[in-house]
Amino acid sequence: MSITPAFLDELRSRTNLVQVVGRKVNWDNRKSNQGKGDMWAPCPFHHEKTASFHVDDQKGYYYCFGCQAKGDAINFVQETENVSFVDAVKILADEAGLAMPDRDPRAQEKADKRATLVDVMELATRYFRMALRTAAGADARAYLERRGLSQEQLDRWEIGFAPDGWQNLWDALKGKNVPDELILAAGLAKPSTKGGKPYDTFRNRIMFPIRDARGRAIAFGGRAMDPNDNAKYLNSPETELFDKGRNLYNHAPARAAAGKGQPLIVAEGYMDVIALESAGFGGAVAPLGTAVTENQLQLMWRISPEPIIALDGDKAGIRAALRLIDLALPLLQAGQSLRFAIMPEGQDPDDLIKAKGPKAVQAVLDQARPMVDLLWEREIEGKNFDSPERKAALDKALREKIKLIKDPSIRAHYGQTIKDLRWKLFRPAPTGRKGGTFRPGKWAPTGAKGTTKSSLLVSADAARQRHMRESVIVATIIVNPTILDEFEEGLDRLSCEDEDLRFLRDLLLRQAHRGVEDLKSVIEDAMGPEALDFLMGHPHVRIAPPVRRPGDLELARQTVSEELQKLTADAGWHAELAEAEEDLHHASDEAVTWRLGQAAEARNRAQRSLQEDSTEYEVGDNGAAIDKDERAALDALMERIGFNKQDR
Repeated sequence: MSITPAFLDELRSRTNLVQVVGRKVNWDNRKSNQGKGDMWAPCPFHHEKTASFHVDDQKGYYYCFGCQAKGDAINFVQETENVSFVDAVKILADEAGLAMPDRDPRAQEKADKRATLVDVMELATRYFRMALRTAAGADARAYLERRGLSQEQLDRWEIGFAPDGWQNLWDALKGKNVPDELILAAGLAKPSTKGGKPYDTFRNRIMFPIRDARGRAIAFGGRAMDPNDNAKYLNSPETELFDKGRNLYNHAPARAAAGKGQPLIVAEGYMDVIALESAGFGGAVAPLGTAVTENQLQLMWRISPEPIIALDGDKAGIRAALRLIDLALPLLQAGQSLRFAIMPEGQDPDDLIKAKGPKAVQAVLDQARPMVDLLWEREIEGKNFDSPERKAALDKALREKIKLIKDPSIRAHYGQTIKDLRWKLFRPAPTGRKGGTFRPGKWAPTGAKGTTKSSLLVSADAARQRHMRESVIVATIIVNPTILDEFEEGLDRLSCEDEDLRFLRDLLLRQAHRGVEDLKSVIEDAMGPEALDFLMGHPHVRIAPPVRRPGDLELARQTVSEELQKLTADAGWHAELAEAEEDLHHASDEAVTWRLGQAAEARNRAQRSLQEDSTEYEVGDNGAAIDKDERAALDALMERIGFNKQDR
C-alpha cells in the first residue's frame, strides 16, 4: 500500500483536529475559542492540572507548552491509540469516508508525474501573465482597467491572458520541451478530432490561476473576451491535479485570514473574491463557477465553523442559496452551520464595494441570517395560508426538511425555531397585553365573547362549560409537564375565548418538545405569579384529580384525553343546534330532527363517561348530558318541530 502526499492532504483537509483530540481531553472553556478553532486542555501526554495543551484547528496542529508534544491528527491518533502510522491513517480515513489507496507499485511514479504537472501549470501561468502585457492583450488590459483592477492586483492574483489562436500556448510549451502527454494531462490542450495538432483549451480569455490548499497551481479559470462566446467563464477540465468540486478559489490565503479571526466569506466568482480581499475581507473564497458541493462545504467548515454565504442579490443568487440549504441540512453539527448575507438587489460584492465601499459590505455581512430563517422564508414566500389544508401543507414541507438533519439536538432546535416562527405567523400576540404582564381578575368564567353565535340555544352556561374544561386541560398539563408533547395537537385546537387562558395556552405550545421540566417557572417568568394562582384557584380546577395528584401520568393522560373528546362532541352539538335554529325559519322536516338526534347522541356518549369514572369534577347539574338552560331551550325547539322526548 502506498500512501501518497495527495492522499494525506485530502485526509487532513477532511479531518477536524478538534473533534479527534476532543475524544481524549476535556477542553478548558475559559481559555478556548471554539469559533476560531483555538482550543486548550490539560495535556493527555503528561500529568498536569493547567491547560497547556494547545490545538490550532485552522493549521491542523497541536502543541504542548509543558512537554513539547506536537503533531497533526495522524500523530495524535498514533500516540493516543498506540498504533502505527498506516493504522492511524486507516482510522482517520474511515471516519472521513475516504477509501484507502490500493497497493500500487507505481505510486512514486504517479507522485512524480503530479509534481511534474504542477511545474507545467506554473509555466502556463507565466506564459499567460506575459501575454497580458503584449499587444494581443490590449483589449484584456482595457477591460481589467474598466473593472478597476490595479497593476498591484494583477500581480497579486497572477492574472493573465490567453491570446486568440489555436496553438499559442501549445507552441510555447513545446518550445520549453514539455512533452505532448503532459500538456494534455494538465488540461491545457485538447486533442484534435480531425487528425491535426492538439489545440489550446483557453483562447481569447482573461486567465485566473487556481491554486490548491498548498498554494500549487492546479487549474485555470478563463473569462471570455468575446461577448458571443457560449461560455462566459470556463474552468480547466478535471485532471490528476484538479477536481473542481474539491477545491476553492483563494483557499490557502483565506484559511490564513480566517485563522487570524476574519470571517470566511463565500462569494460567487473570481472578481468578487478579488474585490473582497482588496477591500480588507481576506477570508474570501469562491466555488469555481459551480454550485457548492458537499466536499467544498466540508472544506469551508474546515476553515471556519460558520461561513457566510455572500450571494448576488438576484434570482439566481437566491436560488443558489436555497439549493445550498438542502445540501447543508444533513451535514449540520453542533457549532457548524452557515449564515447567509444577500447583497442588495441586482448587485454582487464587487458592485457594492465600487458603489458604496467596504463599510456597505460590512453592513450586509453584519446582517447575515441563520440558515433556518431562509428555510422558513422559502416555504412561506408568496403563499397564502388561509385554510387548514394550506397550513397542513406548510407543516408537512417543513417536517420533511427538518428530517434531513441527522444530529438529533440540532433537529430539535430547528423544530422549535420553526414552531416559534409558525406561532408568530398564525398566532399574533393578544391585543392589550404589554410585556406579558398578567391582569388579575381574568380567570373567572366570562361566557362567550362574540365568536359564538348569538342564540337562545347557545347559553352562557355552555361557554362556562367550555372554559371550565379548557382550564382543567391546561392546569393538568402544567402540573404534569411530561405529557405536554403528546397533547400538543389537542392543546392547539382549544378555542380559549378567554384572552388570558389563550395566552397561557400559546405559552405552553411554545414550550413543546423543549424538554421543560418546570412549566410553572416558565409561566411565572412570562405572566407573573398571579396567573397560576387564578388558574389553580378555580373550583373545578382545584378539585380535578390530576391536579390534586401531580405525577400520576396515567390519570393525567386519561383526563386530558377525555376532556378533549368532550369538547369535540360539545362543539359538534352546538353547531347542529345553531344550524337547526336557522333551518326552522325555512321548514320543519325529518332532516332537522335526524341531525339533532345524531348530535345529541354523540354528546351523550361523550358526557356519560363523566358520570362513570373517577375523574368527575363538575358540581351541580352541570355534569348532566345537557345543562338546564340548554335542555329547556331544546325542549321548546323539539316541540316546535314535532320531535318526541322519548326519541331522545
